[in-house]
Amino acid sequence: MVPAPEDHDGNEGGGGDRAAAGRHTWDDGLIARRAHRWAGGRAAGRPARAVDAVGAGRPKEAAPGLSGGPADFPGERAGRRAFGGPPYAVYEAGARSFATGTLRPRLEALRQLVGLSRSRLEGRTLAGAARVLDEADARARHPYGHTVVAVAGATGSGKSTLFNALAGAPLSEAGIRRPTTATPLACAWTDHADGLLDRLGIPAVDRRNPGYPYDPALRGLVLLDLPDHDSAAPGHRERVDRLLGLVDAVVWVVDPEKYADAVLHERYLRPLAGYAEVTFVVLNQVDRLPGEAADQVLDDLRRLLDEDGLALGEHGEPGAAVLALSALTGEGVGELREMLGRLTTECGAAERRLSADVDGTMTRLRPQYVADAGPVGLTGRARAEFEDRLAEAAGAAAAGRAAERAWLRDAEWACGTPWGRLRGRAGRAPAGGPRASGAAERTEIPGARAVAAEAVTARPAVEEAVRTLADEAATGLPGPWAQAVREAAGWGGTGLAEGIDEAVAAVAADRRPVRPVWWSMVAVVQMTVLVVQVVGVLWLLGAVAGVFGGPRWWMAALLVAGGAAVGPALAWGSRVAARGPARRHGQSVEDRLREAAAGCGRRRVLAPVEAELARYGEVRAQYVVAAGGA
Repeated sequence: MVPAPEDHDGNEGGGGDRAAAGRHTWDDGLIARRAHRWAGGRAAGRPARAVDAVGAGRPKEAAPGLSGGPADFPGERAGRRAFGGPPYAVYEAGARSFATGTLRPRLEALRQLVGLSRSRLEGRTLAGAARVLDEADARARHPYGHTVVAVAGATGSGKSTLFNALAGAPLSEAGIRRPTTATPLACAWTDHADGLLDRLGIPAVDRRNPGYPYDPALRGLVLLDLPDHDSAAPGHRERVDRLLGLVDAVVWVVDPEKYADAVLHERYLRPLAGYAEVTFVVLNQVDRLPGEAADQVLDDLRRLLDEDGLALGEHGEPGAAVLALSALTGEGVGELREMLGRLTTECGAAERRLSADVDGTMTRLRPQYVADAGPVGLTGRARAEFEDRLAEAAGAAAAGRAAERAWLRDAEWACGTPWGRLRGRAGRAPAGGPRASGAAERTEIPGARAVAAEAVTARPAVEEAVRTLADEAATGLPGPWAQAVREAAGWGGTGLAEGIDEAVAAVAADRRPVRPVWWSMVAVVQMTVLVVQVVGVLWLLGAVAGVFGGPRWWMAALLVAGGAAVGPALAWGSRVAARGPARRHGQSVEDRLREAAAGCGRRRVLAPVEAELARYGEVRAQYVVAAGGA
């Protein structure tokens, strides 16, 4: 009911049963799994003990894997006399596990949620969820045909008197001494609640049986009389808080004088807002109120409960039951007994209480898993912009332009006139020039050194690209998961610039296309033209010197003039023809460098960020299931 105090490890105070319940075995980054499957082998919705028609059959053999009583047990005959039927008839409807229907997948989703979140959220944040899972495991060890109801209230409210009225016997001491009830007292309408009472920490000396004959409508009920929640005696409040965190339902007893007590409403009833379906609020001692005063006080009590956020079960709607009674005179006690009988017969109080526990846990965890910013994740545009920034930082476009210019220079060198080569040799020889010969000449990229010189990654630009991507990926995520995404991007961004440099250098070194054949053909033609020119010059000199006679000197002049015209024209045509291949080569270099930089960014940054987003998507899906689809 009221969430019990927790330590930093998520263990409930007085949780000896918690320790016995076993510990979670988590696998960081994977779905959390239990070391053992709680209620895993139980058939959903099947009774623990099959019975013939009520009052007309003998108990059959218990269904395998389900809790049930022995075929014979002490007090069986007395139970038959009291109830008029099989003593285990209560299990016919109620010994099923509540880990069925909608609650079981919610608990499994919560278990997985905690496992997936353990490395992302603080242990203190997940302590409440771990406590709920431990409580579910602990409660599953006991029959759910038993319904534990606590009678709680302030000093002098008449709790013990009401407890005795419901039990039909003076089991709890009631008097004017305050506080009267020092230790919890239990009254069980069943002979098989020892394990459940051990879990609650009720000593054997404080366990009672109701007066005979038993009320058959209350079979399976375990009623507790708690100490006063406002008692000044040491330890009373701690006992009350511990048991309120373990019981299935609570009957809050208030009196006309203290029904508006601030401690009651602020410390207990407001936190009970999510437990309305297993909460009863009774205005006791109405016999002391004259005339219509009881109705007025009851209406005011309803108003206060409504302000507390506690839903009231009116007009057939689910919620807390509010009624007026007098435990001393018996007025209204029968109505409360009927309500408790219906609650026990339904055998759903434990499930409702634990569902409320899960609801409260999901509400508290909502800021850790749900943001109100709409869709989250990386868009294709964000990925493309990240890769473009890395390519720009790596200088892919500049390297492509440099490679294009280098290709044109190499084409001019290879296809130019021999006289131009002689003039260029006096300056510098471009990469891919005549210094490379043989196999090396056939495999070298024109402008490879220019590519290597241009492709030096700008580190500030890389850092800015990583920050921008992290911010866009974290947009809309709850705080812990946004931080995890930023950290993943930051870790991947460390050394990213150096990695891009290495990838770019590998691309420039490994890809060496074959030198175009037509360059060599043009070079042969240029050499032939040079030879023709030399022959023409010698011929012309010979004609001038009279070595060659006749009118053929003009042929020599024609050879010299033709060579002087053809060589430059061929070089110019080669430059024009080389522009297209140069552009394609530059674009190819740019594409390779861009892909090298983008691939490095995808491996180092995008992959970890997308893994974190996928992890959050799985966690968010489990949260939705655990929250009941809300």
